[in-house]
Amino acid sequence: MVSEDLLKKLAEMRDGKGERKPSDALLLCEAFKQLAAENEDIKEEVEDMDLTVVQFEWSDVGYKYWVKFGEGQVEYAEGEAEDPSVTMIATGATWGALGSGELEATSAYMAGDLQIEGNLQDAIAYGEINGMVGDVLKEL
Repeated sequence: MVSEDLLKKLAEMRDGKGERKPSDALLLCEAFKQLAAENEDIKEEVEDMDLTVVQFEWSDVGYKYWVKFGEGQVEYAEGEAEDPSVTMIATGATWGALGSGELEATSAYMAGDLQIEGNLQDAIAYGEINGMVGDVLKEL
């Protein structure tokens, strides 16, 4: 089960309570990691996927973090990843709109608000599994 403290923090973020900061994205990464260990559907997806490294950049504040997932594992950290297969770059406002569901990634990409460098298939795979995580979190 995803920790109650983490669920509370995610709910506060979703409801717009408190000040948001770029490192809040790591809370979602932690939820992904916990769900990949507990939820059978997400666990199966992560086990069946090739190892993928996604680098995220908040272009307006210089914040970076990465997520590595596949082959049964999920890892994440602040900073730059070694040899990411895809890098996604956007402003904090765009990341916030994507995270809240106000904006879809395809629309942001087509409008130029979300830049994707590297393997587009890996970006799509991340988006799909991130969607699964979001759906499970809504149920909790």
